[in-house]
Amino acid sequence: MTPADRALLSAMFDAAVAAADPLRALGPHLPPRPRGRTVVIGAGKGAAQLAHAFETLWDAPLSGVVVTRYGYATPCDRIRVIEAAHPVPDAAGLAASAALFDAVADLTADDLVVALICGGGSALLPAPPPGLTLDDEAALNRALLASGAPISVMNAIRCQVSRIKGGRLALAAHPARVVSLVVSDVPGDDPAQVASGPTVPDATTRATARALVRTWAIALPPAVAAHLAGDSDPAPDPADPRFAGHAVTVIASARLSLEAAAGVARAHGFAPAILSDSIEGEAREVARVHAAIAREVATRNRPFARPAAILSGGETTVTLRGRGQGGRNSEFALALALAAEGVPFAALAADTDGIDGMRDNAGALADGTTASRLRALGHDPAAMLSDNDAWTAFAALGDLFVTGPTGTNVNDVRVILIR
Repeated sequence: MTPADRALLSAMFDAAVAAADPLRALGPHLPPRPRGRTVVIGAGKGAAQLAHAFETLWDAPLSGVVVTRYGYATPCDRIRVIEAAHPVPDAAGLAASAALFDAVADLTADDLVVALICGGGSALLPAPPPGLTLDDEAALNRALLASGAPISVMNAIRCQVSRIKGGRLALAAHPARVVSLVVSDVPGDDPAQVASGPTVPDATTRATARALVRTWAIALPPAVAAHLAGDSDPAPDPADPRFAGHAVTVIASARLSLEAAAGVARAHGFAPAILSDSIEGEAREVARVHAAIAREVATRNRPFARPAAILSGGETTVTLRGRGQGGRNSEFALALALAAEGVPFAALAADTDGIDGMRDNAGALADGTTASRLRALGHDPAAMLSDNDAWTAFAALGDLFVTGPTGTNVNDVRVILIR
């Protein structure tokens, strides 16, 4: 990959992240000051940055607590920041859920609760229902992550196995008014899906959740399966009158970030084409479709004329088949490199929160020589893909894309440049 392509891909990613900057996103959406108290709660990988921005913008008294992933904290003056584990919940997350409930206890109709919600909150807010334990909820998360099911399916199930998700935290704040300001990392930008909607109820029923488990053949832990088989503690109904008067606003999303990245491409002489901001599916299969489009552009100058920048967003999934290391974006990049080997392209696939999977990279860079360069180093790229070992592949090439935590999360950005 040329230094110019690498620099342009990085600049496009930076523009996508900047479009979801917490200070910029929150400014136009501050609620009116209440007669009573203002309590800020929040969860997600960018929750601390959102809390810091809210403190900067809010010129009145406030208190509150937010939870974020280990290593993602930003100091706040009036809002307590708790760190917990992601993607598998831990005891710190359990304590954080309790702290959020404490923060909204004993409020009145004159009080205001501002919920700052972004991606990653599902794992950061464990709160198992009666009869289940933290270990059960952690086992559920592992089963969901290994299933290959889309995020909408995962969150529909999580909402039925929790004391805090699916709008339950908002009900705990009743009769206070709740204003949810959401940074969306889910395809379609349904706020009830972001962080499994602690303050936004979801219409999915217990019966629907059971059907989704069957459809996706998800191997639930026995205790969770038993809970889901019953009808106790169902997720709240969105029609519950206690939700009346609440407000929900998506303040940043993949659509806005992709449009910002497209603007950078256009300024550098590329014709940008955004395929979709809500692509789901198996990462390697989505990559093959992108590879076919890239090959068509490179060889036949259609459906987009060169020089082209092909962009997409959304959240792919990875069904674990092997024992390697990697995340959905590095897996996408490796599958793309294999399917479009020899095509003159340069590509980036990265998560806007700065972390792809369990390692410290946001994603990976790939081009038409990635597969051949791996073979020259003695690696079999197809075998590495089969073993879900894309991180090792790109680490060997020096093509991991590392940004560190970005402070926001609007899901994945994928860009393919064809000069």
